Amino acid sequence: MSAPLQGHRARKRFGQNFLQDPGIIRRIVRAIGPGPKDHLVEIGPGMGAITELLVESEAKLDAIELDRDLIPGLKVKFFNQANFQVHEADALKFDFASLQREGQPLRILGNLPYNISTPLIFHLLSYEGVVQDMHFMLQKEVVERLAAQPDTGQWGRLSVMAQYFCQIEQLFLVPPDCFHPKPKVDSAIVRLTPRAEKEAVVTDLDAFAHLVRQAFAQRRKTLRNNLKGLLTGEQLESLGIDPQRRPETLKVSEFVALSNFQQQLATQPD
Repeated sequence: MSAPLQGHRARKRFGQNFLQDPGIIRRIVRAIGPGPKDHLVEIGPGMGAITELLVESEAKLDAIELDRDLIPGLKVKFFNQANFQVHEADALKFDFASLQREGQPLRILGNLPYNISTPLIFHLLSYEGVVQDMHFMLQKEVVERLAAQPDTGQWGRLSVMAQYFCQIEQLFLVPPDCFHPKPKVDSAIVRLTPRAEKEAVVTDLDAFAHLVRQAFAQRRKTLRNNLKGLLTGEQLESLGIDPQRRPETLKVSEFVALSNFQQQLATQPD
């Protein structure tokens, strides 16, 4: 989330589209509401347009930047800010828990490149225990999938997994004119807040993720077909779930029930 600086060209391989609209930048920071007691983590600070306002809040700010050519500029721009530190790293591989100090939760934000946004969100969901909230700029369609409801075309694996872990709020749209270079898609700001209490708790997260992935492997097929090898039609019926239903009709709690039942069966002695 940053504005372009003379001499740096946005790189396609990093999915760089620099935010340059001052009004939108201020609106994003207001939505985050950073304070001096917060520990912020910004993914992809770029040239530091939003970073600048975050630093002014006196919050502790760790920035994760993959483009090594941008890091010297960030260090110069914020050289006298004791609350700022930049890390040259790939956010997809970064251990966010390593930034936590004295149990203080992290507030993560960033303008996530379109080409890695979904895998990066899955990576970040695994850190729910150390995260207070997350604010991201994403392709509008990705935000719609995150915030989707069952029985809609947008409801899918990303919706189920994100909503199991977090409450999702779509905040506002950001048009292409706010960026340089202009992306070919609309963007949106979304807030993800880890749930203090879950409606239903899975017994094995890896098994849950596998079942959800398999359920949506072929959206037009029924649960009976997609879950073959995990659960039979009779087992689905025993849980009160019609095996002829399609995956997009199931609520998160139903996926949890399927996964927990499948795990129960898998751990039973032969």
